[in-house]
Amino acid sequence: MKLHHLRYFAVLAEELHFGRAAQRLSMTQPPLSNAIRALEDSIGARLLERDSKQVRLTAAGAALLQEVGPILERITRASQLTQAVASGLRGRLDIGVTGSMLYRGAPAIVQRFARTTPGVELTLHEMSSADQLQQLQREQLHAGFVNARGVGEPLQSIALTEDPFVLCLPEGHRLARARSIGLKQLAVEPFVMFARDVAPANHDNVLALFERAGIQPKTVHAARQWLTVMAMVAQGLGIALVPQSLARSRFHGVRFVKLSGAGVSSPALFVWHPQHPSPALHALVESVRAHLRAS
Repeated sequence: MKLHHLRYFAVLAEELHFGRAAQRLSMTQPPLSNAIRALEDSIGARLLERDSKQVRLTAAGAALLQEVGPILERITRASQLTQAVASGLRGRLDIGVTGSMLYRGAPAIVQRFARTTPGVELTLHEMSSADQLQQLQREQLHAGFVNARGVGEPLQSIALTEDPFVLCLPEGHRLARARSIGLKQLAVEPFVMFARDVAPANHDNVLALFERAGIQPKTVHAARQWLTVMAMVAQGLGIALVPQSLARSRFHGVRFVKLSGAGVSSPALFVWHPQHPSPALHALVESVRAHLRAS
């Protein structure tokens, strides 16, 4: 039993006329008649009664027609799904994201991708930059939003908009209402620092600011997430340097104040493994580029 014979039979069963059915199928009547005979021979039953005036389904033909319809519909859906997955319009992507990237470009990129590629299920997994890079190397993630300035081979990346550091102070701090502050004014203040093993680029950039100001920070706590850093500041455990975008979190109990003088930015990358081929991933990479061009 051949699939195209079933399709011919379904069309003929709808038309009950060899001429019209052949026209719909873009073929002549003799090949259509031969295909129907071959189908009947393979099944071992007569499917149609035909004479010079009309064509009728036999009981066996009517029974076959009820089964053929759903089969052909499922085959059509399977073909469409396969084409959609191959073109990147369907599938699933697991994407890593750091907590701070949720206040930067990551949500806008995800929303843009969801609008343009609704058939791809994209799931965000919060994890540190270091963990993301490790899982990307092992091909356990499709891509990631990381706080880093560069990645090692074979990973590839796109630089995202950098985010300047600002001071995060308890809202009751003596300088919390200042328009800008120089780091030398805070030389004796206790600082909450971001743990280096989680995101070395962020940690090193903060230290670069202190070195540029010529001071040695008094580090009292080390946190593994920016929200933890801000929570410690809000509780009066110290002050911190954080990416400016975190002001969008509207975190209660803290104030964000601009640094005076030359600053340093928090880097960010969209990273993926080029040896993990996926049309859906390729579509996401293009969506990231389109977002950056638009913004």
